[in-house]
Amino acid sequence: MTIPAHRIAFGEHLRELRRARGWTSQEAFAHHVGLDRTYISGIERSRRNPTLDIIVKLARGLEVSPSELLATIES
Repeated sequence: MTIPAHRIAFGEHLRELRRARGWTSQEAFAHHVGLDRTYISGIERSRRNPTLDIIVKLARGLEVSPSELLATIES
């Protein structure tokens, strides 16, 4: 299965933002946003394709706008 470039970019950007905001562990961040650590891991490794609801939840947890979280996605 080929993973789309936009999903890879999203996962990498999520990881960068999470770490930049001081969430060094996926587990602590996952608990903060009310998700399972394996789900966060799956997104960061581009294995999961988050819904809009999850994107909003992640953005709120990172204190950024959803558009900032999606900023690496190019047309």
